[in-house]
Amino acid sequence: MKKILLCLDSDPHPSVFDSVVALDADVDHLLRHGGVTPADVRDLVHGAMFTRGSSHLRNTALFVGGSDVQMGEKLLAEAQKAFFGPVRVSLMLDSNGANTTAAAAVVAARRHLPLGPETTAVVLGATGAVGQRVVRMLAQENVEIRVASRRLPRAEGVCHRVAQAVSGARLTPHSTESTDAASLIQGAQLVIAAGAAGVQLLDTSGRKAAASVQVTIDLNAVPPTGIEGIEPTDKAVERDGQICYGALGVGGLKMKIHKAAIARLFEANDLVFDADEIYALGKRIDGP
Repeated sequence: MKKILLCLDSDPHPSVFDSVVALDADVDHLLRHGGVTPADVRDLVHGAMFTRGSSHLRNTALFVGGSDVQMGEKLLAEAQKAFFGPVRVSLMLDSNGANTTAAAAVVAARRHLPLGPETTAVVLGATGAVGQRVVRMLAQENVEIRVASRRLPRAEGVCHRVAQAVSGARLTPHSTESTDAASLIQGAQLVIAAGAAGVQLLDTSGRKAAASVQVTIDLNAVPPTGIEGIEPTDKAVERDGQICYGALGVGGLKMKIHKAAIARLFEANDLVFDADEIYALGKRIDGP
């Protein structure tokens, strides 16, 4: 039976990127809908649910995308409400690539650092869609995390939400307006920058001055990069005694996780791939 992926995108035009990845993951047919609102979801999902018998529902899955992650979360929630009993299909949320990008960054970091209670990480731009998920994934590893944002209340909000989701999370909020990034990363072993495109969060001198930092990851490929001195193509490149990754250097692993998650959707009809599940998958893909 053909594998069908129903793509619900909050943007007016469904993502070409997500469609190409799905086809490369061996999906047979894409049903693409743009400009989807929460009110639209139930009928679209019911159309996917009621056209195949229960034994064949695993051959249909749903992907939620678009540039608005908060809207994507609402669409995912509405899709789950549309199910009843065993009549359901598997779901994946990756609006703006937030889940797969964050998972790739943290998985890349654990190649070089023992993530755990002895590790301190700084997440710059932590209040964006990707940054929040990076914080959540690091919290699952019991890493001590300095959650940095330009505005302290936003950093505090991320800490509150992650603490509710991850028991025992060790988080401290910081404002980069009151504490510059160079001072903030002192004593940390890991720095991940997940800020907006074209915004520099840490300069070269500040990065070099932090002798404790072992791994630095910048998820912004648009000039100027988020961390000065890291090239977008860097992939485990040593710079000034630090192992560095740029956005494109992480991108290969992100794509691998993305494709694997889509393929897994068709193994059962009751899977939900959100941040935690995609991170767990990324760790399995990368190995011990």
